[in-house]
Amino acid sequence: MTYTPRAVAGMLGIAPTTLRTWDQRYGLGPSIRTDGGHRRYEDADVEVLRRMVVLTSQGVSAAAAAVLARQEPVAPSDGPRTPIAPEEAVVVQRGFLAAANRLDEPMMADLASKLITGHGVVSAWEDVFVPALVELGDQVARTGQGVEVEHLASGSVLHALRAIPRTSSPGVLAALLSCAPEEQHWLPLEALGAALSEEGCLWGNLGARVPAEALRDAVTRLRPTVVLVWAHRPDLARRVPLERLGTGSDSVVAVAGSGWEGVPLPSFVHRPRSLREAVELVLDRVRG
Repeated sequence: MTYTPRAVAGMLGIAPTTLRTWDQRYGLGPSIRTDGGHRRYEDADVEVLRRMVVLTSQGVSAAAAAVLARQEPVAPSDGPRTPIAPEEAVVVQRGFLAAANRLDEPMMADLASKLITGHGVVSAWEDVFVPALVELGDQVARTGQGVEVEHLASGSVLHALRAIPRTSSPGVLAALLSCAPEEQHWLPLEALGAALSEEGCLWGNLGARVPAEALRDAVTRLRPTVVLVWAHRPDLARRVPLERLGTGSDSVVAVAGSGWEGVPLPSFVHRPRSLREAVELVLDRVRG
C-alpha cells in the first residue's frame, strides 16, 4: 500500500510540515512520486519515520535520529538474555509511552516484542512495562482521560507476551494461575505465564473473575504444583478460599498483587513480591 503525507502524519501523530522538514533536511522522504509530482509513502518509509519519531521523543537530536532511523533493526540474538540497564530502561519507557500517547499500536507491539526477545519477560515486565502501565493508569485516574491509551498499551504488551511459544510436551502442570473472584486485572498472570514458558514449564490460566468454587474444583482436578491467585484490592483478595485450597490438595498455594497487603494469610501460603520471585517459586517446586 501507499499513503499520502497527510495519512502518514496522522498515523505518526506529527504535523505534515514535520514530514516535509524531515524530507528536505534529512532525506526521509517518500519512495514514490506520481507523474503529477505527488508524494506517496510505502510501508518501509513509514517504518523509518516511526523509528525517527521514537528516537526524537527520547531526546535524540533530529540529525542523529535520522541516521539511526535508516538503519534496519538488528535481529534479536539467540544468545543468553541480558538484564536491562537502568538508563536503557528509562529510554525505552519514554519511547513506549510516546508511542502509546500517539495510539501507535504497531510501534508499541514492536518495542515490546524486541524487548522481550532481547532481555526476557521478567526484565521487560519489571523494568519497562510495569512502570509505563502504572504511569498511564495514574494519568487516567488523575485526569479521567486516556483510557483508550491505557487499553492499547496493555493490548500491545499482551500481544508480545502471547507470542512466546508454550510447551506442548505432556507433563506435570507446573502452575495454575487465577484471578480472585470479581478481579479483572489479569495481565500480570499473562506475564507470569509467559515467563514460565521461557523456562519450558507447563501452566494454565483460568483468567479473570474466577468464582471460589470454580477455582477449588480446578485445583482438585488438575493438581498443579503451584496455584497462584492474583488480586489488586483487599476486598477481592478476601474472597479467595485460601484455607480450602490448602486442604485436600498437595499444591503449593501462593498469592500475588497489591490486594494482599494487610490481609492475614495462613502460614502455608506463599507471597512472592515480584514476577521474578513468582517464577523462582514455581521453578524451585518443580525442580526440587
